Amino acid sequence: MATSGLIVIDKPSGMTSHDVVARVRRIAGTRKVGHAGTLDPMATGVLIVGVNRATKLLGYITGHDKVYDATVRLGVATSTDDAEGETVTAVDANGVTDEQVRAAFAAQQGNRDQVPSSVSAIKVDGKRAYALARDGHEVALRARPVRIERVEIHQIRRDGEYVDVDVTVECSAGTYIRAIARDVGAELGVGGHLTALRRTSIGEVSLDDALTLEALAEQAEPVGVVLAEAVRRTLGSREITDEQARELSYGRRIEPETDGPEVVGAIAPDGEVIALVSASGKPVVVFAPA
Repeated sequence: MATSGLIVIDKPSGMTSHDVVARVRRIAGTRKVGHAGTLDPMATGVLIVGVNRATKLLGYITGHDKVYDATVRLGVATSTDDAEGETVTAVDANGVTDEQVRAAFAAQQGNRDQVPSSVSAIKVDGKRAYALARDGHEVALRARPVRIERVEIHQIRRDGEYVDVDVTVECSAGTYIRAIARDVGAELGVGGHLTALRRTSIGEVSLDDALTLEALAEQAEPVGVVLAEAVRRTLGSREITDEQARELSYGRRIEPETDGPEVVGAIAPDGEVIALVSASGKPVVVFAPA
């Protein structure tokens, strides 16, 4: 059985995050595999996969900020806010100036309520929104608070009636880049949709850490980031004594440590991750012995 830890996958286009988990289960030889931060099928890039005991980290990793590279096409709105949907409107976008494009993207920055794209991984009545939308169902999702730290425009390209904009977006968990494309297009009055999306990082984990599924299958040990290292990189750690390790293993509170992150990994002198512990000293997750 594979070691407990994280595997960082460079997800290919056309696969769901669940497809990737199924492949990793076969490669790692364990059913206990999950992922942090769903990528829709058309998207590529960083997908963090937890194996065995590291699956308990995934809920915390999902909440980390993310960075994406994307291409937005202005002049066409689609039913799914991406290139796989049906064209809803098509307008000559050449009347939109570069200055207007830059201003519309800049206006997306900051704290805002965003209506997620219908082609998102949000579940509606137990089914993924993107599956319902692509099956022709109308999907209405509620606005959610998000934070968009920056939108950096790299290039504005004009292709006939269309304007293609290459951007990098740094944002909070729960932000939908498709929705940014849709909203910028609506603001400019020409419609817009996403033609490419690649996640380049989740928190401190980036594409530099990632393997393709093909490369992963060739590894003697598929887990690239063992549990203790995974905790240190994604949550931070607190070094504890043997006595504190015993207390935590029984689910008991230890001395508070308020000068640090809200939740960190508690690591015993022998390097074993005992628990995830709050700043108040309360264990929020206790790991079974390896």
